[in-house]
Amino acid sequence: MVNRILNHKSKTIFSAAFILAVTSLTSRLLGLVRDRLLAGRFGAGDELDIYFAAFRLPDLIYNILIIGAISSAFIPIFAQYFKKDEREAWHLTSGVFNFASLILIFSSIILIFLAPALISVITPGFSGAKKEMTIILTRIMFLSPLFLGMSSILSGVLQYFHRFFVSSLAPVMYNIGIIFGILVFIPKFGLVGLAWGVVLGAFLHFLIQLPSTIYSGFRWQNILTIYHEGIRKIIKLMIPRTVGLAGSQFNLVVTTALASTLASGSIAVFNLANNLQYIPIGIIGISFSLAVFPRLAKAYAEKNKAEFSNDFSFTFNRILYVVLPFTVLLFLLRAQIVRMVLGTGQFGWLDTRLTAAALGIFSFGIFAQSLIPLLSRAFYSFHDTKTPVLISLWSIGLNILGSIFLIWLLKGENMFSKFISQSLKLEGISNFSVLGLVIAFVISGVFNFIFLLKYFDKKIKLWQPKIVIDSFIKIILACMFMAIAVYALLHFLDLFVNTRTFIGIFIQAGVAAVGGIIIYFLVSLFLKSSETIAIINKFFKK
Repeated sequence: MVNRILNHKSKTIFSAAFILAVTSLTSRLLGLVRDRLLAGRFGAGDELDIYFAAFRLPDLIYNILIIGAISSAFIPIFAQYFKKDEREAWHLTSGVFNFASLILIFSSIILIFLAPALISVITPGFSGAKKEMTIILTRIMFLSPLFLGMSSILSGVLQYFHRFFVSSLAPVMYNIGIIFGILVFIPKFGLVGLAWGVVLGAFLHFLIQLPSTIYSGFRWQNILTIYHEGIRKIIKLMIPRTVGLAGSQFNLVVTTALASTLASGSIAVFNLANNLQYIPIGIIGISFSLAVFPRLAKAYAEKNKAEFSNDFSFTFNRILYVVLPFTVLLFLLRAQIVRMVLGTGQFGWLDTRLTAAALGIFSFGIFAQSLIPLLSRAFYSFHDTKTPVLISLWSIGLNILGSIFLIWLLKGENMFSKFISQSLKLEGISNFSVLGLVIAFVISGVFNFIFLLKYFDKKIKLWQPKIVIDSFIKIILACMFMAIAVYALLHFLDLFVNTRTFIGIFIQAGVAAVGGIIIYFLVSLFLKSSETIAIINKFFKK
């Protein structure tokens, strides 16, 4: 029974996306528990600034050296080899596994020694004990990229075989490891225990996927060469993607550096709000794009353009259909969400208001951040890693320049800062310049999405933009009625529930959200939305 569950294969995009969405939801819920525990214990202050800043370098290594290879190169090349010769495909997998592990080991060792100098660069606003603790946590967490790197190779194999359940359990285990660190390691070792919790989570991320990968046919082989044709193809394909990711990580480094010079807790506010807005992106955008990627890669390898177009258009519409109402809920319920998730212990009212404002701004870019992974993987599937990278680099430059300008603008007394303060209810908070980082992030994300879509339309003529536009209009109309319903319910329930308590906030937000979702569904049904009709057909018809 356990063997059957762990090695379950998804047969359709929807079933794969559903599995990924459910496990992603589980992971995100654990992430909320993690953030609530962190916020309650430390508040938005120096300790969380240290933790999030220490994450930056290990995360940079993992993203640059591994994510580029898996997301853009390994699965398409593995698909080609497996179609021709299964034995050679497994030979390739061992070669990539060993090569990636070796690079990660050497990179981590070098950066452990360079950590003091690098931390001085990425957190120029840190000094003394705060800086020293950041260095210690960074060095410990350099163990995590090794486990996550090996685990990502296994994820690529499992995704090719449509064994999404096990691969999607890995982030769940990762969060469990961090939560264990918060509850068990921190009381014993202090803030250092949190870093060891991250390492434990990375190890569990790898361990959960190993049995299913072996079941799929993988056997480790003692191979270490860059002269294998497949490995050279992967390296060639991943170079542009790696450049793009290096730029993206540099973007985050600059964001962290800028936030470190602002008020204490600015890094924490940005990251906590970003984690919240990433929930729909991870559950919907990432899940659907991961589910469809092997199919797109396979359709391209088999030169089946009609199937490629149908799968892409179907996934694009489904992401919009679910993400846009999520956006409405996050914006209108931003204060309630932050109070329920983070409003405990040392996380005060000022922290809550500032984080809620950041979440409200982030919500305007969720649709773009959810569709960028799909568009990027569509380019990767036909071995074009350059176009997404070039567009990403332009958006990164826009984000950095925008961040610097908007921070300066929000520090002064002007029409823009007054508009932000009044519209997001920040009266009484003198320093909210961290929101400049959030606004710039959203603008650059929308820019990235628009240009990816523009160049994709030029490259692929068989997809169905008219169907997508028709669906988009219906979704927007349904969202407008949903927003009116949620807003009205919030104010109506405010008359009957005590919003000073967790239960009161939960009832107010829950009833308003459910009511809004019902209105969204009914209006989209009235407009004959194909997505709503598909749901009805699936659950109410044989």
